[in-house]
Amino acid sequence: MTELASAPAPTASAPAGSRVVLDSLTRVYGRTRALDGFSLTIEPGELVALLGPSGCGKTTALRCLAGFEVPDAGRVLVDGVDVARVSAQKRDMGMVFQSYSLFPNMNVLNNVAFGLRMRGVHSAARKAKAVELLELVGLADQAVKYPHQMSGGQQQRVALARALAIEPRVLLLDEPLSALDAKVRLELREQIRALQQRLAITTVFVTHDQEEALSMADRVCVMSHGQAEQIAAPAVLYAQPSTAFVAEFVGVSSRVPVTRSGEGVVVFDGVVPVRGGISAVPSGDLDVLLRPEDLVVEADPAGLGVVTHVSFLGGTTRLHVGVAGATVKVDVRSSEAHTWPPGERVRLRVTSRDVLVSPRRAAAVVVEE
Repeated sequence: MTELASAPAPTASAPAGSRVVLDSLTRVYGRTRALDGFSLTIEPGELVALLGPSGCGKTTALRCLAGFEVPDAGRVLVDGVDVARVSAQKRDMGMVFQSYSLFPNMNVLNNVAFGLRMRGVHSAARKAKAVELLELVGLADQAVKYPHQMSGGQQQRVALARALAIEPRVLLLDEPLSALDAKVRLELREQIRALQQRLAITTVFVTHDQEEALSMADRVCVMSHGQAEQIAAPAVLYAQPSTAFVAEFVGVSSRVPVTRSGEGVVVFDGVVPVRGGISAVPSGDLDVLLRPEDLVVEADPAGLGVVTHVSFLGGTTRLHVGVAGATVKVDVRSSEAHTWPPGERVRLRVTSRDVLVSPRRAAAVVVEE
């Protein structure tokens, strides 16, 4: 895939990205509350990903920001001005859809220039701007082609150029990579992120793919049932999930029944402090949520755990260990995986400094991807 061309960094006189505030948005469809008091602040030039399962409200939030939906309650502030009831055409926002949405009867150059034509920009000026944007996305030599003559990745880069041509205050990306194959998706997400950083444009990226969200965003907003479960930088979100939902939706976690012991909980054969303190933990039976890399496995003929399954993942291998009535996932180096074949008895030890606990449930929730 052609690399995106270098773009000059914004100058001191260039306008900074816009500040966006979604304030207590509510959107109801019949008996369904797609948004339920949803709030989010996006700083100028920041890329924030809205991440969550189908039906969590992320696309509705984006559509309210774009002007395609009017919230039943709440405000949509762009640089301090409430635009919740301003038409989409007057919001100066660029939108890139999953399905490209290019005009099949227009060549690439005219597709990119379309928004400028709708704004009454002179023919020569809009052509020059379209050429500039095509150079920026590495498609200057494709200007006379039509969408059907291009690959999916190329079409999406045309759609990106078209969105940027109007110099939007905010760039909105609605699952723009989900229709592409894995290799193109990886390349394009890196290129979109590099371009967004060079242009310093405020960007909202909707996705159900956690890898996309964690690799591209400055911050990730995990959504569930129309609300924000947690908003944090990717590293914080992964290492310190604030709720069981976030821990299970982002990355891999194993649930293990535990009992209280002083200021911590008994995990396998050791006591581990509870994140946030034991006083904040609700009464009743508890589970602990453990990441595969937060565990060490040791051979022990008298151990309580038994390796039930082994999954090769490249540089690492994931062991599935039956212990304490649960299946626990543990990552080890693939070069050492032969040490723990299925049927091997083992002992598990927690290496993290504290653990996240939640009320016990009979079975893990199946999260829709």
